[in-house]
Amino acid sequence: MSATPDTRPAPGNLWTRIHGLPDRLLFGPEAEQPGSGALLRRMARYPYALLRDLAGGRLNLHAIGLVYASVLAIVPLLAFSFGILAGFHAQGVLEPLVHDFFSPMGSAADELTARVMEFANKVRGGLVGSVGLALLIWTLLSTMKKVEDAFNFVWHVDVPRNFGRRVAEYVALLIIGPILLATVVGLSRLAAESEPVRALSELPMMVRVVAMTLTLAPYLIASGLLTLIYMVVPNTNVRFGPALAGGISGGILWAAIGRFFTLFVLYSSRLTVVYAGFAIIIATLVWTYFNWIILLIGAQISFYAQNPNYLRVGLHEPRLSCADTERLALGIMYLVAERYRAGGERLTIPVVATRLGFSGIAVARMCATLEASGFLAVAADDSLLPGRDIAHIPVVAIMMVARAQSSGLIRTATATPPVIVRFCAELERAWQQRCAGMMLSELLDRQPLAEQRRES
Repeated sequence: MSATPDTRPAPGNLWTRIHGLPDRLLFGPEAEQPGSGALLRRMARYPYALLRDLAGGRLNLHAIGLVYASVLAIVPLLAFSFGILAGFHAQGVLEPLVHDFFSPMGSAADELTARVMEFANKVRGGLVGSVGLALLIWTLLSTMKKVEDAFNFVWHVDVPRNFGRRVAEYVALLIIGPILLATVVGLSRLAAESEPVRALSELPMMVRVVAMTLTLAPYLIASGLLTLIYMVVPNTNVRFGPALAGGISGGILWAAIGRFFTLFVLYSSRLTVVYAGFAIIIATLVWTYFNWIILLIGAQISFYAQNPNYLRVGLHEPRLSCADTERLALGIMYLVAERYRAGGERLTIPVVATRLGFSGIAVARMCATLEASGFLAVAADDSLLPGRDIAHIPVVAIMMVARAQSSGLIRTATATPPVIVRFCAELERAWQQRCAGMMLSELLDRQPLAEQRRES
């Protein structure tokens, strides 16, 4: 008597099906069909992608590192801002802003604000020596570098700003930021104290408008600030629309979680019992962590809004096929040579990535490979140039460089069957003979006339 075969799915297969269910529901063929149901599936991709990225843990690692860096940098940042604003007699602007940051801490906000302002005043007053001041400035600049690295990670950017550009832009931001902040606050106060605004605020209808404005002010200010950060900090081209989407989302999250955290601090008596005098420090670190997580979530939203094709992949490093690798290498050299021949502003890695539709990491790594081969040159301002005369760059050589890019695998020729080796050699000879003698300049000349007119 034969045994009946077991047709039940194996545990591993069942788990694989359950794990891949969201991917099939949100990114399957049904989600691309017309109708409200398919539209809801496509909209659900965004929260699913954010939750998946948070569960992956890599955003958390960046947020935790930024908590440590920001704790070290908050005092020198305020001291530097005090020094800038003192020239405009506007140093009093910072204290209310520091208090607003710590306001979710409840009754401890006053004590934390006083301590931070005391430390900043001591630094500004020259309590530390020149070596200590240089160390504080270095801490501030390194913290801004960590913030840029976190945003570049979210945006799949592999090449940060060079040292000279980084220092120049960071110092400019440190100088312009406090001045701009003081200007906005000062103009707001002048507008609020002006006679026309006072007269309008006494009207019954305007009372409601003023109350609503005061309620929405934290959301609007946070959203505007985050939008500016999302456009400036990543070393890539971020459009205003996606940055605004991330800024609004981050601003709403910041205000909502701030209220929730305030209630948690007020009603959590166990925190004080367990940590005693350290409860304020622990709560401050947790609140700082929430701020950085919200900042990175908003950056992730802006990235997905500009690059919806990454919703399925997420933060995983992109892996190009052989055909895509060759197409990318030729596309980079073609665009750089085309711009070099036509003149005008030179291309950068973010611009090339946008035009070719590849990720910034893939473009940056291929550019590094082409630069090492002498086909590409990177100027001091990070712009791209041909490494030699485009009339002396063989197309075959570009493709060979792309094909020879290391994959990290160790291969041995003896492991390949001889018939496969001979067949692959025949293919190599065939395509090399087809492209023999063709230079990059000849590839540019193949551009159709209609396409040239469209680009001009």
